[in-house]
Amino acid sequence: MNSSQALRAALTAADRTDGDVDPTVGAALVGLGYDCDLTLIDDANTPVGAVLVRPAEWSMVTVQDRTVTVPDGVQLDLGATAKAAAADQCAWLVAKDLGCGVLVSLGGDIATAGPAPADGWQLLVQDGAGEPACRVSLPAGAALATSSTLQRRWIHAGRQVHHVLDPRSGRPADPIWRTVSVAASSCLAANTLTTASLVRGHAAAGWLEKLGLPARLVDSGGWVRTIGGWPDEPCRAA
Repeated sequence: MNSSQALRAALTAADRTDGDVDPTVGAALVGLGYDCDLTLIDDANTPVGAVLVRPAEWSMVTVQDRTVTVPDGVQLDLGATAKAAAADQCAWLVAKDLGCGVLVSLGGDIATAGPAPADGWQLLVQDGAGEPACRVSLPAGAALATSSTLQRRWIHAGRQVHHVLDPRSGRPADPIWRTVSVAASSCLAANTLTTASLVRGHAAAGWLEKLGLPARLVDSGGWVRTIGGWPDEPCRAA
């Protein structure tokens, strides 16, 4: 996958989520101190508040063949889509070359291609120790993604923040959901929905129900809500 393909995937995700998944949040992330490896962020050396050079949103970015136009001051972050798109492409390429069933997992973004095992691809869905766990079976060609407000956290201006931003405010989305998982026909589609769900907060459950895809949402108290045929899960975080 080249850079223009990765950007097109990000812009498609923005379009399909009415801007909830927006690649122009790069400057906001930098303003929050997330401009290096997570383990290297030093709150004492980061500026207070997210400073945007100019208001930004995805429609400002254009891709023409392999030429990308980005306005001055707008910084791109493809973290919400590039890894998922890469998982899809890796699975497809390996299955094509080897002629076998393939599962690729890139940091929780899971794509499959080719035939599945007889009982499906068996997966444990859990966002770390102590969090609710669920085992699911993915059929051939299905994908699964999980987005989280528990992971990739750091301290900024004396407060804990996370990496999933609401593009309209440039601030971390309210952690209504600890995690959201969705199964779809591609990892890119699944991760687009999970990221947008964290941004949409309370409205996410109804939105996902209308889409009819299997989904699992863990709220801030650790209670699990399942949608669209996801296996029932009467459990709560410890």
